[in-house]
Amino acid sequence: MNAPTQNSWLEAVADDIQDPAEQKAKALKIERETHKLEKRLCRQVGQAISEFNMIEEGDRIMVCMSGGKDSYGMLDILLKMKARAPVNFELIAVNLDQKQPGFPAEILPAYLKKMDIPFHIETQDTYSIVKDKIPEGKTMCSLCSRLRRGILYKVAGQLKCNKLALGHHRDDMLQTFFLNMFFGGKLKGMPPKLLSDNGEFMVIRPLAHVAEADLARWAEHRQFPIIPCTLCGSQDNLQRVQIGNMIREWQKKFPGRIENMFSALQHVVPSHLMDPELHDFKNLKITGKPNPEGDKAFDVESFEAPKVMAGLQGVQVVQL
Repeated sequence: MNAPTQNSWLEAVADDIQDPAEQKAKALKIERETHKLEKRLCRQVGQAISEFNMIEEGDRIMVCMSGGKDSYGMLDILLKMKARAPVNFELIAVNLDQKQPGFPAEILPAYLKKMDIPFHIETQDTYSIVKDKIPEGKTMCSLCSRLRRGILYKVAGQLKCNKLALGHHRDDMLQTFFLNMFFGGKLKGMPPKLLSDNGEFMVIRPLAHVAEADLARWAEHRQFPIIPCTLCGSQDNLQRVQIGNMIREWQKKFPGRIENMFSALQHVVPSHLMDPELHDFKNLKITGKPNPEGDKAFDVESFEAPKVMAGLQGVQVVQL
């Protein structure tokens, strides 16, 4: 069972209050919190778009819709950004109906029609392929992802889109980093912007700075008709699920840790790692000149509180 969000708690408290004045005060508080959430989501999406030059004049962007809270939230915020953006661009929502048994195929088209959003539903029976090729109990994500990616690239070409927007958020990016480190032996994450495998499209992740908890709250507020995934969503033993649980437990014990780790992804120092492809260790020479970025080899390592934690109350900084 999912934990109640801040909005649901506030609404429950407001419902229990009988005094009209207190009810009004609680309702105003809910409204203020929701307004703050909307401003934060727009600011963070705008920040990602600006930092990584995700959207440019004349872009035709395929917004990949899974029916989950993240893709709904991404489309919702992008529509708000489009209305106030200094450049002209188009959005078209695309869903891949993978013919999963019991999939409510009517929900997403009905929502998109109601919102008057251009959309395309692509129907391909990848479900049967995945179930046939992957033994029971094994992870289905890899094959499913490859099949889905190829189909979406084809659809993007047919719709004359030059960019694909994916709904991965900050927590997804951190999980991917740890998955690659723990299980793949690589310091590799999920970039906010990259060239597609076939080199024909740009893939963007406008939610790069957005926390999953905020998307959950926004989905509840907007009452998106969420569609569960019966493939990857039903696999409780996924390594990604375990990593996600680990990160949430860290954040619970040490508030601000997620923000700190995400900041680290944006401040990489190749000279202090061990990849000879990124830093020329072999030809490193003594210069006789001070280097403020150099290693203090004999100093005791200490860690100062990062800027992202400066505004957090009650955070304990632990010296390692």
